[in-house]
Amino acid sequence: MAMRVSIGVGGANSGRDHDFDERVAYVVEAERLGVDTVWTAEAWGQDAVAPLAFLAARTERIRLGTGIMQISARAPAMTAMTALTMAAISNNRFILGLGVSGPQVVEGLHNHRYTGPLIRLQETVDIVKLAFAGERLKYDGKYHQLPLPGGEGKALRLSQPGNPNIPIYLATIGPKALEYTGEVADGWLGTSFTPERAEAHLSYLRTGVERAGRQLAEIDIQVGGTVAFGDDVSALIAARKPGIAFTLGAMGSARTNFYNDAFRRGGWEDISREVQQLWVAGKRQEACARVPDTLVMQTNLLGDENAVRERIRAYKNAGVTTLRLAPEGDTLGERLETLGRVMDLVRAVDAE
Repeated sequence: MAMRVSIGVGGANSGRDHDFDERVAYVVEAERLGVDTVWTAEAWGQDAVAPLAFLAARTERIRLGTGIMQISARAPAMTAMTALTMAAISNNRFILGLGVSGPQVVEGLHNHRYTGPLIRLQETVDIVKLAFAGERLKYDGKYHQLPLPGGEGKALRLSQPGNPNIPIYLATIGPKALEYTGEVADGWLGTSFTPERAEAHLSYLRTGVERAGRQLAEIDIQVGGTVAFGDDVSALIAARKPGIAFTLGAMGSARTNFYNDAFRRGGWEDISREVQQLWVAGKRQEACARVPDTLVMQTNLLGDENAVRERIRAYKNAGVTTLRLAPEGDTLGERLETLGRVMDLVRAVDAE
């Protein structure tokens, strides 16, 4: 099976530089280059949906996914309404990507306690699937009751036509959440992943798949990293260390950091703990310096074309079906040049 490529736009700083026109041009050209999917991130910048609606009008083939819609930011019924709308206006190119985010965002922005995130995700998916199937939204869960008991509400059916074919992808990291992903999802948006220790994630997905009587091949495995070409590998590595240090030290609280936990499962236990301790203590430069070169190389695609080709092979051999890439470059033209080069390499590996 040919490996696909996806890209992302948006993120925590999205909207700050008012660069949306450039991002649109990036996606339009990426579609021409053969990229399969574009994901819009949602953290504390731009939302994940509005940019996709605009991109739906400017593109024809590329799939449009939310990577991810935070379940705490919307009621499940509104999530379903939005997904059905996006599928309708994009000629069924929309993918609903969902995730639980983390305690700092959920409690800091969305007025919810970060309790029972996996149960909340399960209940959200259940309600969304009812809506996709065109059923009345009647549900009795721990965190969601539809309609609310003792009031004037009634179980409603959305007036939009059902669409059970909208794919649902889940961004999960913890073991139980990965098992759940294997049970119900069409795709997995992975992170904190290295091909060398793929089983730190895939073993849990496989457990869920087997429990549900499915095949792992039914799930689109999407992971990857930054791709950057150059002969000065040391410089490429140094540029990536702050990002990994931030992930290990700041993506969550000092008590709850699922990304850090995942890297520990993947064989980086001591490093993950040390970098987090340094970051939380305010020793940011020391935290960055403590990130090993090997970890940077295993989570990205860096170096000359031969080196990048080898990383593509590693991801494919690990079972990755879609390589999610962030092409490096200071300008739009440079990012697109990087993307075009890596697309050629992906096709070459597929042809082997």
